[in-house]
Amino acid sequence: MAERRKDSKNRVLRAGESQRKDGTYMYRYTDVRGKRVCVYARTLEDLRGKEQTIQKELNDGIDYAAGKATVIDLVERYVSLKQGARYSTKVVYDYILGILRNEDFGYRQIRDIKQSDVQAWVIKLYQDGRSYGTIRSIRSVLRPAFKMAYNEDVIRRNPFDFNLSDVIPNDTKKRAALPEDTREAWMEFIRTDEVYQKYYDEFVVLLGTGLRVSEFCGLTRNDLDFENRRIRVEHQLCRQRDGTYYIGKPKTASGERYIPMTDEVYQSLKNMIANRPKVKVERIVDGYSGFLMLDKNGNPKVAQHIENEIRGAVKRYQRLHPDSKLPPISPHVYRHTFCTELAAAGIEAKSLQYLMGHATISTTLDTYTHINYERAAEQMAQAVSKEKAPEKGLA
Repeated sequence: MAERRKDSKNRVLRAGESQRKDGTYMYRYTDVRGKRVCVYARTLEDLRGKEQTIQKELNDGIDYAAGKATVIDLVERYVSLKQGARYSTKVVYDYILGILRNEDFGYRQIRDIKQSDVQAWVIKLYQDGRSYGTIRSIRSVLRPAFKMAYNEDVIRRNPFDFNLSDVIPNDTKKRAALPEDTREAWMEFIRTDEVYQKYYDEFVVLLGTGLRVSEFCGLTRNDLDFENRRIRVEHQLCRQRDGTYYIGKPKTASGERYIPMTDEVYQSLKNMIANRPKVKVERIVDGYSGFLMLDKNGNPKVAQHIENEIRGAVKRYQRLHPDSKLPPISPHVYRHTFCTELAAAGIEAKSLQYLMGHATISTTLDTYTHINYERAAEQMAQAVSKEKAPEKGLA
């Protein structure tokens, strides 16, 4: 039997390992393409750490190709290929992986999973108290991950190809615009309240522009064209969990747009500039500065600030008006109200899509606009009367 090779410290070396004359260690292996590759390290411990990583990568590739990868492995593989994803999307990926790591389903091999298995797991999630929206978000990541495996002939079919609402009830509450009388009462309360009147102009701009809250927070003085009465929207301001600010593109490619200023919006923007706190040094975020709204520390406001303002105002309103029923109010409800009112006023659908920054017209029409019976009947009557009206010049 041949004597096993040892290093200078008389330690037995494994297959593929060797020690060079300068004392460093080398590991030689064959990669997935059949090519001989060498890696080096100063110590045997470091080399074997690299070996473990290499072997795991090789095994992962083999297991994936054979369908032996677990659901968690598959999702991690899919997520690793999304290097260009936004920070908020990466947060969702981490959240979903966290759920999978606490579910037996996450440790099953993908080759063994049938559609009925997925549906049974979806029902379990729902019975465990997960909302329809959360389960939909989970599916929105797992479905393309399994599609990737299907496209690469790792699995025979995608077990997530089914309508979610056929398995669990869609109990998602539809967004509702603020009724006109409620909106007027709410805004009058904000305008006159001794605590929350300082946010009145912010709320006017949100209601009068339909801006996404992160777009609103990202506005700088350079984005306001008072001469032509328009707002340029081409970025949004966000903040990570660790407090790091960053500038991102609008939610969709169609998000870059101009929003006209109504008289109310024009005046409120002027007020916001006039009342803006003076700071010694302007905060610069990814090359942007002069943000329209600042917090008490002189930092740019982000979505959470606006959400907290509205949440606090709602609580105060309900305390002072205990007999009134106030519907849910949030920055997105403001946006939803803006869109619904313009739709009810008869604005052209494509124009509304542009103002909202929606990627597709279906989003504008199906998600954000709610026309009641009275409005539908009124428009129908107008259309019928136009059809019956005699043309000019005819007897």
